[in-house]
Amino acid sequence: MEVTADKRTDWDEMEDSELVIRAQAGEREAFGELVRRHRAKVYGYARAITQESYLAEDIVQDALMRAFLHLSKLVDAGRFLPWMQRIVRNQAYTRLKARPTLKEQTFTELEGGGRLNGQEDGEWNDLDRILFRLNRTANEAAASANAPEEKLIQKETLHTLTDIIHCLKPRERMIFESHFFDQLSPQEIAKLFQLSSANVYQIISRSRKKVIQEKIRVTVDSYMKTRRDMGIMSKRILDYGKAFHETGTWTTAADVIYKMLQFTDRKLSLPMVMGLTGHAFRINIVPKTVHIAGPTGYNFSEVLPRGLHNIGFHAKVIDGMSPNIGENSNLLDPSLTGKDAMGKRSIHRELPRALDLIHRSLDQGIPVLAWDLFFPEFGTIYGYDDETRLLYAEECGKVETLQFDHLGRSVLEEIFVLAVDGKVDLTLKQQLRLALESAIEHYEGRESAIPANCVKGLAAYDTWLEALEGGVIEPNGHAYNIAVLRDARYFGAEFFKELKQAWHLEEKSAELIRHFDEASALYEGMYEKLDELHRMFPFPQGGQPNDPLTAREARGLVEGIKPLESKALECMKEILALIGD
Repeated sequence: MEVTADKRTDWDEMEDSELVIRAQAGEREAFGELVRRHRAKVYGYARAITQESYLAEDIVQDALMRAFLHLSKLVDAGRFLPWMQRIVRNQAYTRLKARPTLKEQTFTELEGGGRLNGQEDGEWNDLDRILFRLNRTANEAAASANAPEEKLIQKETLHTLTDIIHCLKPRERMIFESHFFDQLSPQEIAKLFQLSSANVYQIISRSRKKVIQEKIRVTVDSYMKTRRDMGIMSKRILDYGKAFHETGTWTTAADVIYKMLQFTDRKLSLPMVMGLTGHAFRINIVPKTVHIAGPTGYNFSEVLPRGLHNIGFHAKVIDGMSPNIGENSNLLDPSLTGKDAMGKRSIHRELPRALDLIHRSLDQGIPVLAWDLFFPEFGTIYGYDDETRLLYAEECGKVETLQFDHLGRSVLEEIFVLAVDGKVDLTLKQQLRLALESAIEHYEGRESAIPANCVKGLAAYDTWLEALEGGVIEPNGHAYNIAVLRDARYFGAEFFKELKQAWHLEEKSAELIRHFDEASALYEGMYEKLDELHRMFPFPQGGQPNDPLTAREARGLVEGIKPLESKALECMKEILALIGD
C-alpha cells in the first residue's frame, strides 16, 4: 500500500508533458493521471457547448477513448488539455448535428422517447434498443484483438448495466438476461424455465419497469457525483420572502411567472403578466363534467414559453407530461396525496434533466416554474441543497421542502419545469401585438388542447352550456373553473387599463385609447357575471350545479358572458390592426 501511495505522489508532481511522454510509451497509469487531472475541465467545456449534462458526459467518454487511441499523434506534449478540448469540440458539434437520429442519442434521451406518443411501449422499445445495441457492440469489441481500449469501455458500460440489473430478483434477472442478452424469445424462455409464455411476458414487463427505475436512480446518483467531483456541490436558496408566498391570482402559471420576474431586471405588474402571457383571456372547458383540469388543459410546452417570450424572455423547458386527465386531487383520500404516497410512486424518467435545469437557473439567481410539486398546480422552486438533496418550493402558498427524487411523484406523476433562458428585446408595441395574436388564436380555437376533447376559446361556452343541461357536472371542479375564469377576466380589465396609462402619445393613439377603454369595460362586464356564478358555486364546496333550477339560472349568466367575449375578440382585432407591425 505504501508503494502505491508513493507512486500516486509521483504522478501528482509530474507536468502534463512528462505524463504524455510516459503515456505515449505505453504507461496506462500516466494516461489515467491525465484523465483524473483534466476530466472535470473537459466535461465543463462539453457542457458549455451542449447545454446538456448527459450528452456532455457521453461526449467526454468518446473523447477520452479517441485521445487514448490517438495519443501518439500529439506532437507538443505540453498541450494535452487544448488538444483534448479540440477533440471534445469536434465530438460535440458532430453529436449536435446528428442529434435528430436515434443512434446519436444518449441512454437518458432514449428513455424519454416513449412519452412523445403517450404509449408505454415506446419506453420499453427504447430500452430494448439500448440493451441489444450494448450487447452487440460488446461482442464486436470482444472479437477485436486490436482494440483493447474499446473492449475495456464496452466492458465498463456493461458492468454499469449489470449493476443496474441487480435490482432484479435472481429468477427475474435470469429471465431478463436470457431475453435481452441471449436474445431468446419469450416462448424459448418459457420452455427453459418451465413457465407459461404469459408468465414470461409478465416477468419481462415487470423487470423492465424495475430496470428503468434503477437506471434513473443511478443516473441521478452519477449526476450528483459529477457535481461533487467538479466541486460545485452547493446550497442555494434565493431570497424568497413572505410576500412571495402569497398567491395573487388563481392562474398559478401566471402567478409563478410574475414571481420569477421579480428576480430579473424586467419586473412587471401582475395584470401585465396576465395580459401579455394571454392567461387573462383563456377559457378551457372539459365536456360534460367541467373537470377541474380544464383551466390547465393546454400544451404547457407551447403556451408557457410563448407567453414568456411575449414578456421578453426565452424559456427552456423539461416536459414530462401525460396527455391524459388525472383525478381531481381535491377528492382523493389524503393518504394518496402526501409525502409517503410520493415515495411509493415511480421515479420520473425526466428527473435528471429537470434537476440539471433547476440547478442552472437557481445558480443564475432566478427561480423556476414547476408543475405538480405537491398537488396539480404550478409552483415555484427557489432553492436547493445538494447535500440533503432537498428542493425548496412554494405552491399556492404552501411552502415546503421536496426531496430531489420526489419531483414528478405527486398525484399526477408528471414533471414540467420552465426556466428563463435569455432575453428578447421587445418594445411595448411588439409585446402587445404578440399577446393579441396569441389571445386571438385561443379565442378562435386554433391552439392545441390537452386533452384533445378539452374545448377552448369561444366554443367553450357552448360546451359549458351543454354541461349545465347534462346534469353530471362535478361540483368542485366546476367551481374551480369559475373561480379561475372570474379572476382572469378581472385581470383582463386591469391589463387594458394599464396599457392605457403606459401607451405613448403617438399617431392613432386616441383611437387606441378608446379601444383600450372598450376592452376594459367588456372584461369588467364578464367579471361581474362570473362573480355572480362564483357566489352560486363557491370553491371548494361547489354548490348545486346539477339542480335543474340552479342550472337554468347559471345558463342565463353564461349566455350573457359569451357575447361579451365575442365583442372583446373583435376589439382585439381592431387594436391589432391599429398598432400594425
